[in-house]
Amino acid sequence: MSVDYLHISLRAQRLAVCANGQVLDFYAISTAANGAGEQRNSGCTPRGRHRVRIKIGEGCPIGTVFRGRRPTGEMYSAELAALYPERDWILTRILWLTGLESGRNRGGEVDTLRRFIYIHGCPENAPLGVAHSHGCIRMHSHDLIAVFNAVTIGTLVDIQMAPFEAGRYA
Repeated sequence: MSVDYLHISLRAQRLAVCANGQVLDFYAISTAANGAGEQRNSGCTPRGRHRVRIKIGEGCPIGTVFRGRRPTGEMYSAELAALYPERDWILTRILWLTGLESGRNRGGEVDTLRRFIYIHGCPENAPLGVAHSHGCIRMHSHDLIAVFNAVTIGTLVDIQMAPFEAGRYA
């Protein structure tokens, strides 16, 4: 069955993979510690309708470190983390999002794509289920790979405060 859309609930800190109005899987995530918001440099997670614009990292090993959307050649480890304690780790895969709502999450100072908002991997010891990111949607690598493999470029991503509602886009 093909995936129709992803629903991200900021309140529940969960991502639902959906097809035909039904949930195929739920995954724990972490969104912005600064809460919801669309403004550039806010450190907030943007709300509304988005699409997967670009998929990055297919075939990379789990733990591949990305900077500027490119593999650095590093593999995440506790030793590497200790060397760079302030680094915002982007690991394993990246789903780069683009907003679909002009003036809300597309264009000007609220453009999700230009804000570099991703669904990306994070260290396995990073907390999920709580808002802790710098604006992106974080997932543990094994879960992210499952989602990455299930979606295509163009898959709808709906980011809302509310939890998933069955049949919302059916």
